[in-house]
Amino acid sequence: MAPSLAPSSPTHNPGSRFTASRHRRRRARILPAIATALAVGLTASGCSALSDDDNGKKDVLATFTVLADIARNVAGDHVNVNSLTKPGTEIHGYDPTPSDLKSAAKADLIISNGLGLEHWLDKLTSNSDAKRVVATDGIEPLPITDGEASGEDNPHAWMSPTNVKKYATTIAKALGDIDPDHKDDYNDNAKKYSAKLDTIGNDLRADLETVPQDKRALVTCEGAFSYLAKDAGLTEHYIWPVNAETEATPQRMKETEEFVREHQVPAVFCESTVDSGPREQIVRATGAKDGGILYVDSLSDQDGPVPTYLDLIRYDADTISKGLTS
Repeated sequence: MAPSLAPSSPTHNPGSRFTASRHRRRRARILPAIATALAVGLTASGCSALSDDDNGKKDVLATFTVLADIARNVAGDHVNVNSLTKPGTEIHGYDPTPSDLKSAAKADLIISNGLGLEHWLDKLTSNSDAKRVVATDGIEPLPITDGEASGEDNPHAWMSPTNVKKYATTIAKALGDIDPDHKDDYNDNAKKYSAKLDTIGNDLRADLETVPQDKRALVTCEGAFSYLAKDAGLTEHYIWPVNAETEATPQRMKETEEFVREHQVPAVFCESTVDSGPREQIVRATGAKDGGILYVDSLSDQDGPVPTYLDLIRYDADTISKGLTS
C-alpha cells in the first residue's frame, strides 16, 4: 500500500503552506463592420499591441493573457483591455519587444501580477506614464520551497479562484481611478465576477474531492500549482520550482522518480508552455501515466480548450481528476 498522501506531507508540499464579431448587412456597412470585427477579435485573442484607433476609451495593458481576461470581466465595455503576451507565450522568461514598449507608452493603466513574475516590468514601463497596479496586492503569497528560488514568493496566485476575487477588486479600484465616471460599474462587475469565481472554486474542490486519499499527489513539471493544491487539499511535487533556463536537473529528476514510485502516483502532468520531455522521462522510468497538459501561465486561442480563466480552472480540475482516478 502506498504511503499516506495527506496535504500536510512535508515532501515538497507548498500546497500545505502555502488565463467573434458579427458582420452587418449592406455594402455601405461592410467596411466598418470588418474593422469592428478585427478590433474585437484582436482584443479577445490577447493581441500584444494596443490599437492605433482612438475610440475615446482608456487603454489598459495587462502583462499576460490570464490577467487580461480577468481585467476584461471587470472592465466590461468601458475601456480597451489588451494582453502584452499572446496565447501560448511563456511569461517567466519574456523579454518585451520594441512594439511592447510602444504599447506601454500608450497605455493609461498597466496591470501586472507581481510576486516576482514580471522581472522585466521596469524595462517595459521605462517610457510610460501609465498608472501601474499590482493585481496581487493584499494577497498572502505562498513560498517556493525548493531550488535557488527557495523562500521567495510563488507568483502563481491566480491558480486559486479565491485569490482572483481579490485580483478583481484591486483591478476595479484601479479602473475607477483612471475612469471615475464608470467606477460603480467596475465595482459591480467585480462583484458579479466574484460570484462566478465562488462557483468555479466550489466546482474545483468538488471535482478533486473524488480523488482517493492514497492518490492525492499532484506531480507536475513546474511548481505552479501550490495555490490550487492548497485549495483542493492535494500534495504537490514538482520537477522544478519555477520555469527557468536550467529546469530539470538530474538530481531533481531522480527525486521525482523516487517520489512517484514511493507514493504510487498514477499520473504525471506538465504545463502547456514548457517542454514535455521531463514528464515523458518520468513516465517511462516509473510506469506512471502521462496525465496530459495543464494550463497555468497562458490561455489558449479562442478556439482552444481554455480561452478564459474560468475555462482554465475547469479544464485543469477535470484533467487532474481524470488523471488521478482513471
